[in-house]
Amino acid sequence: MNAATQNNSADSASAKQTAGEYLTFILGNEQYGIDILKVQEIRGYDPVTHIANMPAFIKGVVNLRGKIVPIVDLRIKFDLGEVVYNEFTVVIILNLSGRVVGIVVDGVSDVRELYEENLREMPTLVTRINTNYVIGLATVESEMIILVDIERLMASDEMELMDKPAE
Repeated sequence: MNAATQNNSADSASAKQTAGEYLTFILGNEQYGIDILKVQEIRGYDPVTHIANMPAFIKGVVNLRGKIVPIVDLRIKFDLGEVVYNEFTVVIILNLSGRVVGIVVDGVSDVRELYEENLREMPTLVTRINTNYVIGLATVESEMIILVDIERLMASDEMELMDKPAE
């Protein structure tokens, strides 16, 4: 429990450094946010080329102006129930340290400017997503936004879509 308390203190310190602009999007019934500087573009969901023996959350790849881009469905990755592709489903194309990756989400909400007073630390509880990838929570009016460190998520051992950041 002591390590968890120390981890929460570190998380709290990192949450205070996350003020800035975030692209917010919907996954299931929740709203998530990622650093807007990581977003290259937003596209409608198009069919992908499936690759054998990939985890279920890696839908496949697309050719984006001559560049092959892996597409990850975060709804599957976060185990958020039945996946339905419709006219609201979008792919957020990310540029993460020069590596281009697409993430499938239920819809894009807005770009939000978040300030330190909006930020809260992540409570210690069991969630569907590994909280190592959660920077913290933001509250704006009556809305709660889960802030995700998308680069850390994509570099994780289970994703392996990019090299781990240098420490």
